[in-house]
Amino acid sequence: MTEKAGVAEIFRRAGPAYRQARAGPLDAVRLKVMGAIEACRTAALGGHLHRCDGCGRDHPLYNSCRNRHCPTCQGNAARTWLDARAGDILPVPHFHVVFTLPRGIADIAFANRRTVFGILFRTAHETLRTIAADPRFGGRRIGGTSVLHTWDQRLLWHPHLHVVLPNAGIDVASGEWTVGSARFLAPVKVLASLFRRRFLDELARARDRGELRFSGRTAHLACPLAFRDAVAAARSTDWVVYAKPPFRGPAQVFAYLARYTHRICIGNSRILAFYGTQVRIRCRKPKRPGERKPRYGSITLAAEAFINRFLMHVLPDGMQRIRHFGILGNNCRAKTLRQARDALGVADSPPPDRNAEGCDGREESRDGDEDVAPVACPHCGGILRKIEAIPRPRRTAHGSRGPPRAASAEETAT
Repeated sequence: MTEKAGVAEIFRRAGPAYRQARAGPLDAVRLKVMGAIEACRTAALGGHLHRCDGCGRDHPLYNSCRNRHCPTCQGNAARTWLDARAGDILPVPHFHVVFTLPRGIADIAFANRRTVFGILFRTAHETLRTIAADPRFGGRRIGGTSVLHTWDQRLLWHPHLHVVLPNAGIDVASGEWTVGSARFLAPVKVLASLFRRRFLDELARARDRGELRFSGRTAHLACPLAFRDAVAAARSTDWVVYAKPPFRGPAQVFAYLARYTHRICIGNSRILAFYGTQVRIRCRKPKRPGERKPRYGSITLAAEAFINRFLMHVLPDGMQRIRHFGILGNNCRAKTLRQARDALGVADSPPPDRNAEGCDGREESRDGDEDVAPVACPHCGGILRKIEAIPRPRRTAHGSRGPPRAASAEETAT
């Protein structure tokens, strides 16, 4: 029994059996993710030997895999992203908008991630820009930042798009910077209706172009008539769109999103125990009527089910889960922010204080990159100095470095 373990330890111990059981369905992308996480911070990736200034003990510190799905890598990249977003925040009202795909459409997205998520990003952005440009809702050009999530607290398939945007922008008629209400962005029913129509129209066009494939529970949708009926059923249902001001401001929302900008679905802190064949994780329980604060509990999954749910959220190679749009797009954000600050009479934002409550976005462990400051010796607290490199093991005759070994207790402590 292992009372505390991370994703990497679960993959190392339960991964071989999982690969053998699912040799057919596993694609190269997921196999690559599994291998990277298993090798992360082990001798398989090499590293550096450090010596303590105080007690003189040697400590090997191994390199991280830097895979964007690994729960212990790229902490510096996440903090850099959070710092950049803090610099983009203007002293105007902000809104947190969430677009959620209904179950039937989410099933289609499962086997067509690149196509369907591309449609999700485009139609969500177009919906917000169209509604904001309407004179009834401000008549201004807007922009924001969107982050794709595909999971819920139980790691099940639940694709939805988080959007953070200021309720301010460039007036369509005058070209001046204007600021909207702090309480109201637009009716959520209007947002949901327009989003549903545009999304389903684009989905139908993608089907006509032959860009969608259907298998498993969606195999029947390969029939044009069945697909048409499914789209018609989706048009007749209410789609869920959430749009409210952030309770603690946009910095708090960005801090939450930063936890998953460079990893997916779960961090090691939520894994409560690993029993060899079972994994217990912490998750949020559904709210009861009248409850305002969430309740937390735990669920126990078979190790194979845990790995399957984790790999369910691996994105195709090269697909971006973070995008900026409108007047805050990458090609014009700097110009827009200068214009906005000039109009509002405010100076550039100071560097963010990472120690501020709700705004640190730190990972559970150090990033592992070579430019990270030396960590303290676990025995005496002295400074660790890099003394030599630890090369990667030579490849075997079959072209692989062999399976990574589990870290020792002393290595884990460092």
